[in-house]
Amino acid sequence: MAFKRYADARWQGDLQAGSGSISTPQSGLFADQNFSFKTRFGDQTGTNPEELLAAAHAGCFSMALSAVLGKAGFVPDEIRTRAEVTMEPGMDPGPTVTGVTLVLAARVPGIDAATFDDLAQQAKAGCVISRALAVPVQLQATLEAN
Repeated sequence: MAFKRYADARWQGDLQAGSGSISTPQSGLFADQNFSFKTRFGDQTGTNPEELLAAAHAGCFSMALSAVLGKAGFVPDEIRTRAEVTMEPGMDPGPTVTGVTLVLAARVPGIDAATFDDLAQQAKAGCVISRALAVPVQLQATLEAN
């Protein structure tokens, strides 16, 4: 059975001077978290889409690795994943995410390095967010009256 998760974003103003907020009403984790041109391309405090993509990927991969390890008979003591999203600003048609590097450190009793590397690669290939980065994106657009 398919299910949906969602987040809401609101933006007001032009690109450089405007600002927005991101919320996750289903979980209630984020409520009106600030984002702007300066939080995305500068050093102003707030979040940005690439950071949220990195958080989603790090969490998803960690869970996927735990599942793959479990199927192979291993129980991790700890999995720590950093997802580093690279964005190139000068591309056409505009800034583009050009890659993600998953930086993994884990403690897994009883596993050798070769088996760990193989299972980590399986987890990367099976991670929902890893696979989502290559799917078609649909758009449903409605223009509301002023």
